[in-house]
Amino acid sequence: MLSKYPFRKGLLGFSLIFLTACSGPWNNPNGPEPDNKITYNASYISQPKHLDPVRAYSSDEGMFVDQIYEPPLQYHYLKRPYELEPMTASAMPTVTYLDEQLQPLEDEAQDPAFSLITIKLKPGIRFQPHPAFASNEQGESLYLFDVPEQSKAYVLLSDFAQTDTRQLVSDDYIYQMKRMADSATKFPLFGLMSDYIVGMPELSRQIEAAKVEGQWLDLREYHLEGVERIDDLTYTIRIKGVYPQFIYWLAMRFFAPIPWEADRFYHNPGFIEKNLVLDWNPVGTGPFMMVSNKPNREIILERNPNYREDFYPTEGMKDDKERGYLKDAGKRIPFIDRAVYRMDSATPQWAKFMQGYYDRSGEDSSNVNSATFDQAFSVGPDGLDLTPELMAHNIKVDEEIRPSINYTAFNMRDPVVGGYTEDKQKLRQAISIAWDDQEFVDIFQNGLGKSAHGPVPPGLYGFREGREGINPYVYEWNEQSSKPERKSLDYARRLLSEAGYPNGRQRETGEPLIIYLDTTSRDSSPNSDWMRRQLQKLGVQLEFRVTDFSRFKEKVRQGNTQIFSWGWLADYPDPENFLFLLDSRQGSLKCHCDGSNYINYDRPEYDALYDKVKTLTNGPERLAAIHEMVAIVQKDAPWIWGYNVKDYFLANQWLSNTKRHGISYSTLKYVRVDPELRARHQQEWNQPNLVPLAGTLIALFGLFIPVVGAFRRRQKLTIETED
Repeated sequence: MLSKYPFRKGLLGFSLIFLTACSGPWNNPNGPEPDNKITYNASYISQPKHLDPVRAYSSDEGMFVDQIYEPPLQYHYLKRPYELEPMTASAMPTVTYLDEQLQPLEDEAQDPAFSLITIKLKPGIRFQPHPAFASNEQGESLYLFDVPEQSKAYVLLSDFAQTDTRQLVSDDYIYQMKRMADSATKFPLFGLMSDYIVGMPELSRQIEAAKVEGQWLDLREYHLEGVERIDDLTYTIRIKGVYPQFIYWLAMRFFAPIPWEADRFYHNPGFIEKNLVLDWNPVGTGPFMMVSNKPNREIILERNPNYREDFYPTEGMKDDKERGYLKDAGKRIPFIDRAVYRMDSATPQWAKFMQGYYDRSGEDSSNVNSATFDQAFSVGPDGLDLTPELMAHNIKVDEEIRPSINYTAFNMRDPVVGGYTEDKQKLRQAISIAWDDQEFVDIFQNGLGKSAHGPVPPGLYGFREGREGINPYVYEWNEQSSKPERKSLDYARRLLSEAGYPNGRQRETGEPLIIYLDTTSRDSSPNSDWMRRQLQKLGVQLEFRVTDFSRFKEKVRQGNTQIFSWGWLADYPDPENFLFLLDSRQGSLKCHCDGSNYINYDRPEYDALYDKVKTLTNGPERLAAIHEMVAIVQKDAPWIWGYNVKDYFLANQWLSNTKRHGISYSTLKYVRVDPELRARHQQEWNQPNLVPLAGTLIALFGLFIPVVGAFRRRQKLTIETED
């Protein structure tokens, strides 16, 4: 039935639009927050590939894994230089030096055969609730199945009605170290740890021999010689020789505990096909647990209800109090109840940050890039200043200088660019001169970086500033400016000719020299064009071999590359953590493992010096060895040395305790959010402009009135005719 006054319905709808506009932002992508739960809203660009702590190694994995798993040690959140402190350990580990008969020695000067590291845990730490711990009255697991059909009803962890927990014990740490020896876990540092942890290679061989297709292997039944349980809260690790840096590894996720129950649970028949695996569903003791893992859309962490008593640090650096980093000193953490990470590309990330829908500009990356830099900063007489828009939003700025390096690598097994003869050295040196990484930083990184001269980054022991620190094969020192200058292109062309490629062509055949760069990026990007231009300076052609990331990693591991871009972020703050990247025993082709020497660099004299550096404490002898190692690789030029990164992270005003940590990602527990202030500014910054809409609706209403009038006249005429 037609309404007697149809225009009233249009007026009512128009009014509802305005009333809705007054109730809250229309464009909030986060939706309403759960009642009485403080949420941290964040974003990520790259999907994490692995969440198993024995395999997760990249930074985009660490930002999640490190909130869930707890190794025995951690880094102090505020102190610089970086300082280790207990996490689940009750105190810092003790080290006892042993001889070949395992008898204690007084000190390392007596040439120990072994170092025995003793770790004692805090009592009362419990795992997050998880169905792996659920059992019946007889103590038998509720969720162990014989065939896939029995587990049909279970697709997600939330499908399991019963969960339970138990106390963390030393066996959980031991179980994880045994998992390192299992090739199925693809532990990326197996080669390195096998060199140190006594019995690791032998255990690996035992595990391989015992495996039966489709059956779970209970690692509790296998012995790792160098690891011993003393009691429920104490265990020891025996490593070969003296390796002072080993203690840093105890702050890494690789050494976090894994309960055997979880390993057994995730090996249920049919679970792998449903992605019910540890690599997708973590089980930890940390402050947060993962409750939703949809990596192509969002990942949600919630507070672990079983998390132990933990407190915000009470001391830090001189300016930490002034910057507000100590306002919560001594308070129990974590401060938030949940963290929602949404997958987003860089541009929408920035827009939503400015709208107040993301609390920080970025997580693993600051997202202050070439597209957003001018929106964030202006260059003033004293350096960088926030733009007026960001100052009006009271945006907080936190500087982060990571011990890191981004570089372009030569495959040293490649017949063209690899090798150690003088002509091969000169070829790589010539390319390194032409490849102007500082120009790359200025164009693509907004100047937030500095050309590297060797493998050791600024801020670490052994790094040298000024004239002494330059790479003499790529730079020369300018006395007037007191700065290094890149050697001339004429000099680079001469090196190229001496290497057998005058004007970029093979001397014998006249064929052009073509260099192939393996990458995951399309070859038509601005970065790619820039790379081509670098080699064109020498008359050398650059071609791109584009593949997906998984295939790219496989090619790198198999040595089927020529050159490729790579980077390294310090695992721990010591030069050894960068120098080991060129240790031949870490070469994937030499150790037949996922070693960290991705270019298969192999210099016996470098390896011998590395063995000294990794066993010595800081002092003149260690420093001299570091400098000699740097000199060797500067001449060999296995990397185009690239650049060291400095970054600026931005946070909205309602976010507190935002200090960046250059190494650890285990910092979410310190973050505080003021949800009321956030809601107020989201409303203020996202008021819709209804003037154009109102004008359009009024115009439509004006057109609608004559139509209604004509309709009513026709209706009246019809009635009169019928009469």
